[in-house]
Amino acid sequence: MDPNNPVVQLCLAGMQAEFADDITAARQLFEQAWGAAGDDYESCLAAHFLARHQPGAAETLRWNQAALDHAGRADPGLVRGFYPSLQLNLGHSWEQLGDLERARRCYALAAAASADLAEGSYGALVRGGVAAALERTAGHEEGQP
Repeated sequence: MDPNNPVVQLCLAGMQAEFADDITAARQLFEQAWGAAGDDYESCLAAHFLARHQPGAAETLRWNQAALDHAGRADPGLVRGFYPSLQLNLGHSWEQLGDLERARRCYALAAAASADLAEGSYGALVRGGVAAALERTAGHEEGQP
């Protein structure tokens, strides 16, 4: 990520507000990032963070889907490492809404894309989340009761 990009700067500021437990400020910063986004890469980033601050599961799903949709239209080189997290979050949205089959499909896509994650704490966090999600939804593969 380019730390000089204004949308990235807004998202980083929003994450700092989250860490300071100022969720209202975080959401406002992510909304500003969404409004400032000028391309699909920036829209993907902003939607990804906005999804975390929605009042309900359906709105969270909408923003997680928007993040994934924008990633699909962005330069693949810029978003390749985001797919595991985007699919993990989308799967979690489906899981929260009770659609375990769709959730499981997203988690499987996240697992497949995990090879693109960098080594380190972020990669380990996402890989651990994917593994836990797959374990939680085991037995809910397509066609299973």
